[in-house]
Amino acid sequence: MSVKATLSKYYAKLAVWQINKWASKPIETQEKVFQDLINQAKDTEFGRDHNFDSIKTFQDFAKQVPIRDYEELIHYINKAVAGEEDILWPGKPSYFAKTSGTTSGAKYIPLTKESLNEHLNGTRDAILSYIEETGEKAFVKGRMMFLQGSPKLEMENGIPHGRLSGIVAHYVPNYLQKNRLPSMETNKIEDWETKVDKIVEETLNEDMTLISGIPSWVQMYFERLVQKTGKPVGELFPNFELFIYGGVNYEPYRTKFEDLIGRKIDSIELYPASEGFLAFQDRQDAEGLLLLLDSGIFYEFIPVDTYGTEEQKRLTIGEVEKDVNYVIILSTNAGLWAYNLGDTIRFTSLEPYRIVVTGRLSHFISAFGEHVIGKEVDYAMQIAQAQLDFRLTEFTVAPQVNPANDELPYHEWLIEFDKEPEDLSKLAKILDEEMKNQNSYYFDLIEGKVLQPLKITLLPKGTFIDYMRNRGKLGGQNKIPRLANDRTIADQLVE
Repeated sequence: MSVKATLSKYYAKLAVWQINKWASKPIETQEKVFQDLINQAKDTEFGRDHNFDSIKTFQDFAKQVPIRDYEELIHYINKAVAGEEDILWPGKPSYFAKTSGTTSGAKYIPLTKESLNEHLNGTRDAILSYIEETGEKAFVKGRMMFLQGSPKLEMENGIPHGRLSGIVAHYVPNYLQKNRLPSMETNKIEDWETKVDKIVEETLNEDMTLISGIPSWVQMYFERLVQKTGKPVGELFPNFELFIYGGVNYEPYRTKFEDLIGRKIDSIELYPASEGFLAFQDRQDAEGLLLLLDSGIFYEFIPVDTYGTEEQKRLTIGEVEKDVNYVIILSTNAGLWAYNLGDTIRFTSLEPYRIVVTGRLSHFISAFGEHVIGKEVDYAMQIAQAQLDFRLTEFTVAPQVNPANDELPYHEWLIEFDKEPEDLSKLAKILDEEMKNQNSYYFDLIEGKVLQPLKITLLPKGTFIDYMRNRGKLGGQNKIPRLANDRTIADQLVE
C-alpha cells in the first residue's frame, strides 16, 4: 500500500469523526455559527447599518435583516468591488467569483479567506467520507482530473476575480499537484472545444482514476475520447473508479455515461455555489446530500408555498420537516446576509440533515398554476429511462400556451437523444403519467382538459451544444436550465 493511500485512510477516519461530532448536535452547531458570524461582522458597514450590536437571537436578526437577493445587496457589493474595506465582512474580500447575473448583468460574489477554506474543505471531506465508507483508496495513487473553468484571474481595484472553479484551481494541495490534470496551461484555454481536445491529448495515455465536472461537459470529453480511439472510456482508463459532479442532476445522464465508460462506477455529488459550499453526498446508500452545518454558513428555510406572501415564515434548522419544498437562505463568512440563493431544496433526512436540490425559484413552469419544478421533470425522465431503451443527451421543458389549430395548451419537452427510443409516443405517455403522479396541480389540469398531455419535440444531435456555443456559454460551469416558464429558450432551440 502506498504512503498516500495509507495516509488517506487515516485522514478519512479523522474527517468522518469530526463530521459526526457536529452532525450529532445540529441546532447547537448552527447557533454557534450564527453567533460567530454576528460577532465578527458587527463593526462592518453592514453590521452597523443593521445594528448587529443589539442582535442576541435569531429572532432579533430576522427583525433587523430582511431577506435580499443579489440586486438588493448590490449597494454594499459595489463598495467592496471598488476596494473599500469592512463593508460586508472585516477587511477586503480575497477574491470575487464572477458569475452570470440576471437583471444586473455579471455578478461579483465575495470570497473571503474564511469562506474559501470551506470551499476547499467541502470537496476534501466528500472524498474522505467516500474512502471511509467504501474502503476504496487506490484511486488516490492515479491521475485525477477536475474539468473546470479557466484559472486565469483579472485584477480589479487590487482584488482578483474569476470563475469560482478557476479560483479554487489555484489551491490544489501540494500532495495532489503531481496527480492533477489537466495542466495549468491547458486549463487556461478559453475556447471550450479547443480545451477539450487538448485535455484528450493530455489524458489519453494517463492512469485516470478520478474525474470531476458538470455531467454535460464531462460527457462531451468522454465522447471525444471514444471518437478518437474507438474504445470505451473504461478500457482506456481501467482504474477509473470515481466520478465527482455537481450543478445538475446526474440521473438523466447516467445511462449515457455508463455506455460511454462501458461499466458502472461510483459517483459523489457535491453542492457548491459561488456563495458557499453547502452539501455533499456522504453515503453511497442514502438519498440526499449532507447539509454542512459547521462550514461558516447559517441557514434559513422558507416553505416555497408561502415565499413572498404575508404567511412567509423564516425557519431555522430545528424547525424544518421532511419532504417540504423550501427556499434556502444563507448568511455566510463571505459577508452575505439573509441572502436568497435562488435554489429550492427538500430534506430527505433529519438525522442527519440531508437535502436534495429540487430546482431554482426562477426555473419552473406555472403558466397555468401547475407549479412544476426541476426535480419533478428529472425524476419523470429517470422513470422513463428505467422502462425504455434510450440514451439521452440533454433536454429542457417549456409551456406551449398558444398552439396552432385551436389545440389545448401543453408542456413541450425538447429532447436531444444519443439513441432514440423505438416509440416516442410511449415515452411521452410514461413522462406524462409520472408528472401527474408527482404533481397534483398538473394532474388536475390534464384531467380538467385545461392542458393536453405533454408533447415531445425531437432535436437534432448537437442542438444544445450549438445553442450554448452561440451564447458564448460552452463548457465550464454553464448549464442549460431544465425548465422555463416562457418560450425564450425553447424557441431558440427549435430555430
